[in-house]
Amino acid sequence: MSIRPTEINLHKKSRILEIAFDDGSRFNLPAEYLRVHSPSAEVQGHGPGQGVLQLGKEDVNIENIEQVGVYAIQLFFDDNHNTGIYAWDTLYDLGKNQERYWQEYLDKLAKVGHKRKEPVAN
Repeated sequence: MSIRPTEINLHKKSRILEIAFDDGSRFNLPAEYLRVHSPSAEVQGHGPGQGVLQLGKEDVNIENIEQVGVYAIQLFFDDNHNTGIYAWDTLYDLGKNQERYWQEYLDKLAKVGHKRKEPVAN
């Protein structure tokens, strides 16, 4: 994919990563959403169907962002997770499909009987 971000802003107080792309798209991605959809092997597993459902990430925040080459960023979360490399196409996909992916995550939580708590306001 040749889409590239034109702007990336971290809003720590609201726990939102705001990202704009060169096609005019702009997404506000919550830290919890990014954390539970991390492209890391820890979350996705090492093969199809091996993903690990992330629980208790409601209050997670992003502490730092580092650029990885010209194709991605690495997010450093305050729960010490930092192994996910978020390529531009991954971030774009997470933004475009945010509603569907979030609902699928909530459905998985419900299926295992996990009650998601409301995040603590900063």
